[in-house]
Amino acid sequence: MERLYSPKRLKEVLEKFDFSFSKGLGQNFLIDGNILRKISELADLDKTDRVLEIGTGIGTLTEELCIKAGSVLAVEIDKTLEPILKETLPYENLKIVFDDILKIDLKGLIEENFGNQSFKIIANLPYYITSPIISMLIKSGLKIESITCMIQRELALRMVEEKGGKNYSSYSVFIQAFTEPKLGVRVPPSVFMPRPKVESQVISLKLKDRGQDQEFERIVRGAFAQRRKTLVNSLNATCKDFSKEKIISALKSLGKEENIRAQDMDYKEFEKLRELLLIK
Repeated sequence: MERLYSPKRLKEVLEKFDFSFSKGLGQNFLIDGNILRKISELADLDKTDRVLEIGTGIGTLTEELCIKAGSVLAVEIDKTLEPILKETLPYENLKIVFDDILKIDLKGLIEENFGNQSFKIIANLPYYITSPIISMLIKSGLKIESITCMIQRELALRMVEEKGGKNYSSYSVFIQAFTEPKLGVRVPPSVFMPRPKVESQVISLKLKDRGQDQEFERIVRGAFAQRRKTLVNSLNATCKDFSKEKIISALKSLGKEENIRAQDMDYKEFEKLRELLLIK
């Protein structure tokens, strides 16, 4: 039987079940086998891997994961896909849960299916909700080895942007502080059904061995809150517990001028700034 990503088979399945795409859920199904293989290659999958997939869609990526990985746990928000997926994904190493990834008891779900073992996350994320999902996963405290996902190219470029770049932001600092981002294949709209209006990008985020750090996030957000202002003025305006004098002193200890802006500091420099600011 042809793979699900075959346009001919996919069209037959959609017509059989009279399926209508949901714009509200950002549904764009991947129909290119080469891109699917490159996603699994970037995730470095083998039969020892446990995978959490977020958003099965019609199942084209899920099928690839079931073939390459040891076990696949998928969370899909659209319950109307259930009869389709039951027919198209008859894999013994697959379990699908129909729920919202942002509302489900993810820790309980992972413990139930993967125990205390580490796992990888792979997803073709709806663009409108990419950042909240990735941030939630990074902060979850779960044993996540990596997150390999298809996202809007603009956001992916922001994740890997270096300090001083036009796309550099507090989100760039957050991603680079907590993960090691690596760009994969660039994906044109033509390999989706229906076609999105923007380009996509596969990216891998290898999680670093560090816990949550609310103070770090607060300082970074504060520093970037008013981009046209200097870091000193922006941070002092948003984090009142840090005086201008203390911020200037910390910057000087880092060899930085007091008129520096947040976009001219990388995540390592922000980590050092955090340490200095939190000294009582």
